[in-house]
Amino acid sequence: MFKYFSIIILAMSISLIGTMIGASIGVIVRNPSKKLLGTIMGFAGGLMLAVVVFELIPEAINKTNILFTVIFYSIGIGIVMLIEKITEKKSMETGNYMKVAIITSLGLMLHNLPEGIIMGCGFLVEQNLGVQMSIIIALHDIPEGIAVTAPLMASNVKVGKIIIYAFLTALPTALGAALGVMTGKISDFYLGLSLALASGIMMYVVFGELIPESNKLWSGILNTLSVIIGLTLGFIMINLI
Repeated sequence: MFKYFSIIILAMSISLIGTMIGASIGVIVRNPSKKLLGTIMGFAGGLMLAVVVFELIPEAINKTNILFTVIFYSIGIGIVMLIEKITEKKSMETGNYMKVAIITSLGLMLHNLPEGIIMGCGFLVEQNLGVQMSIIIALHDIPEGIAVTAPLMASNVKVGKIIIYAFLTALPTALGAALGVMTGKISDFYLGLSLALASGIMMYVVFGELIPESNKLWSGILNTLSVIIGLTLGFIMINLI
């Protein structure tokens, strides 16, 4: 029981670290360059892609089979697409900075739920896999922390309140980690299904959010290199750690 509780606390802490680093950058720098944000997003996307292709999907197939892996992988993609559509619609309906900040925070909270599932499943499979995915998700959460901070700074919200809002967006990671642990510990088969679901979630985040957003922010060669470096480092990390 202590082991599973530790996983949940660790998952939330790691997500919190990434989000708070991003929030701190947003507060201190106020307007971080698009080049920096694009590079971070591209690098995180490359790392995430390596883990999905070389670690999560093979592990899911090994614990279930190719059919169940494809089905739950597709469900994972569908879940994130639905979340994205809901938050996109709400964002278009809002105008001022404060409303945008609230909608952005809600969107990120919804995104952090599946991130927690990913980390919870990773630690159940193997400690090293959990560490790898946690590092990647922490990197991915840095731009998210900045995304929450920017409209709040524009609304002249006090720094203390901004930090609290950023902290709250990371809390659903703990719930996600608990769901991942509860589902995965039932049996190896259910753990495989959870990994397949996590693979779909991560794959869509890479190609539907991180890489497109990275290109939108900065389309220079550095951005392309950051994705390639992230992918290469992820492949090395998987084989060495």
